[in-house]
Amino acid sequence: MATDWLGSVVSINCGLTLGVYQGEVSSVNHASQTISLKQPYHNGTKCPVAEVTFSSMDIKELKFLDIQNTVNKPSSGQGAARGPSLTSAGQRGQSNRTTRPPVTSSSSTHSDIPPITILHRASTGSSKNRGVTQATPKKNSARNGSTSGLARSKDDECFGGGTDEDLEADFDFEGNLALFNKAAFFSQVNGTGSHGSRTQPNSTQAHQHSPSYRHDENVLEVKPVIYRQITVPQHGGKEYCTDSGLVVPSVTYEFHQHLLATAERWGLTLERRLEMIGVCSSQMALTLLGGPNRLTPKNVHQRPTVVLLCGPHLQGAQGISCGRHLANHGVEVILFLPNFVKIQEAVTSEVNLYSRTSGQQVASIKELPASPVDLLINCLDCHEKPLLKEKSWYQSAAEWANQNRAPVLSIDPPVGEQHQSVEAKWTLSLGLPLPLAETDSRVYLCDIGIPKLVFQEVGIRYLSPFGCKFVIPLHRAY
Repeated sequence: MATDWLGSVVSINCGLTLGVYQGEVSSVNHASQTISLKQPYHNGTKCPVAEVTFSSMDIKELKFLDIQNTVNKPSSGQGAARGPSLTSAGQRGQSNRTTRPPVTSSSSTHSDIPPITILHRASTGSSKNRGVTQATPKKNSARNGSTSGLARSKDDECFGGGTDEDLEADFDFEGNLALFNKAAFFSQVNGTGSHGSRTQPNSTQAHQHSPSYRHDENVLEVKPVIYRQITVPQHGGKEYCTDSGLVVPSVTYEFHQHLLATAERWGLTLERRLEMIGVCSSQMALTLLGGPNRLTPKNVHQRPTVVLLCGPHLQGAQGISCGRHLANHGVEVILFLPNFVKIQEAVTSEVNLYSRTSGQQVASIKELPASPVDLLINCLDCHEKPLLKEKSWYQSAAEWANQNRAPVLSIDPPVGEQHQSVEAKWTLSLGLPLPLAETDSRVYLCDIGIPKLVFQEVGIRYLSPFGCKFVIPLHRAY
């Protein structure tokens, strides 16, 4: 009688814990009250073993899905497609849940694996064999009641996502890569571009000859850079270049004065020019003093000290304007200006403004500090009065500056090849550089706000070299 059901496809419901199994009946044992299924599916997932044996005490419900050989054995290519139909037929009366199979196996799924025997629930313990695992869990104690079973059902429903245990063979990467013809694929891609008539050799050749770019180069085509963007009608004899390579020619002192006079006629008055020079030179001085690393609220006890050496002329007024802005930024400023009977109006105006700051003003060299200061700004020289170097106050101030050993910033120094009385580490030129003497001083250029059309009016083809800055360094072009 039992042999009549061999080969039938059945669905066995083992309750909430063990789940539902489907498969083909391979044997029925009346003596031990067991039934075995070959090629089984557990909750819709193919089992990793060839055969599973169930005890009658574990079976809650048994349904026949097909009778004797109406379903063929699922081959290796059909097992995944066969699983959903069996699951659909065997779980009609159950809720949609997925539980992890209670059986585990090794990576081999051949038919020589011994079948798993699901015994009575009283049998406990775990198998030491890695290929076979005891499938029946411990029986719930009576004190847990139905609440524990319901909680376990919810846990399985939430966390019991099944894994595809049918994928046990390693993927053959090398074999699948050999199936991909790279040359044919790229040839097809190149042939379906904007120029469909291109052939593979042409595209390969174009790929080989395509230029390579550095990280600081632009892929897009741009116009060639013109480095000589400033041309002057009266060349001073020397040329400078910026950090980006732009050429800045020097001009003679007479032509520079003509440029300033033209700008003043259009509204760039002396007062405006002094204010612009004071702002730019003080900004450069603040940078030389350390900038934000030195001038911070936590460093009020170590304020930098700057000494200004100024004469009674326009260059001295430029230095006083710089000192006023430095004092406004919290720098300790000491202004040296001797007492003169006759002084220019621009100098008097700047001194009056400077007197409203916290800066000091001295008229004697003896009142200057004996210890080295942080920065010394030299504005003693004048373009139009070279004989000032013979004055006693000038020589005393120059001697003190050379003995103080402080770094020197010279603002708008005079033109000449002769040796400077005060050796400057930095030199600041205004608008366009003058042909300065060959020294070790680093030359900087200051933008004093002359419009472009003013340059054109005096015959200068001009394009601003400053970019986003008001003070830029210049390098001598040899």
